[in-house]
Amino acid sequence: MIPAAFDYEAPTTIEDALALLAGAGEREVKLLAGGQSFLPVLRMRMASPDLVVDLGRIEALRGVRDDGDAIVIGAMTTHDEVVNHPLVREHAALLSQAAATVADPQVRHRGTLGGSLAHCDPAGDMGAAALALDASMVIAGPGGRRTESAKEFFVDLFTSAVGHGELLAEIRVPKHTGWGSHYEKFNHTAQAWSIVAVAAAVKAEGGVISQAKVALTNMGLVPLRAAGVEAALVGQPATAEVIAAAAARATEGTAPMDDANADEDYRRNLAVVLTKRALLTATR
Repeated sequence: MIPAAFDYEAPTTIEDALALLAGAGEREVKLLAGGQSFLPVLRMRMASPDLVVDLGRIEALRGVRDDGDAIVIGAMTTHDEVVNHPLVREHAALLSQAAATVADPQVRHRGTLGGSLAHCDPAGDMGAAALALDASMVIAGPGGRRTESAKEFFVDLFTSAVGHGELLAEIRVPKHTGWGSHYEKFNHTAQAWSIVAVAAAVKAEGGVISQAKVALTNMGLVPLRAAGVEAALVGQPATAEVIAAAAARATEGTAPMDDANADEDYRRNLAVVLTKRALLTATR
């Protein structure tokens, strides 16, 4: 199918992009990041914007930098860059591990971290990893910049905290240097969306788990923290028995959907199995 006609702009600065959004009036505007989710929606005419603003030429939205106790990742940084950047691998390995599971190399070279997060697909892989690492999202708008925690950023199905006239500028990730981590994903076919996935980061000292962060993909309308699992791990030895008992609490507070890929019970069973696998790998 051919997309409906729309106007197209490709600003080179954040300020110019915001000016375009502010000047759009009542016209429907969509932001284009890597386009790996948006372009299929356009082709199927599930969206018919009046104006598309392409962020691909804004260099200020790209790259990774060290900022003391955090690393900062530009929203237009590609998944491939997230996979391979040394700062991400050292200080936020879970993000790198999750990004490595996204689709295929072609998509990872085009798709962006910010685009994935702002799209808010519950089956998307980067949301749970960002949530588990307590990332925060810096949103630029006409009134300046504001910061939202990952928990507040994911509002609802395909709905983020990015408001009218705003754009996601960067992602701040607290350093988790030396933590064990793993992203365990299940899908029916290679390169497909997650049926369920688990993002786990664990800090162990002397064989005892001092901190644990676990988040779930596709177990609700937004990424979810597995608070029960985390509570069951902290202060406990990093043994297979402890991990199995903690993983059994993975479905607490979840609301998995029934769809053509899996029903609710199947997803609940997967969440427990994948949480156990993720934690066993993260604590090796």
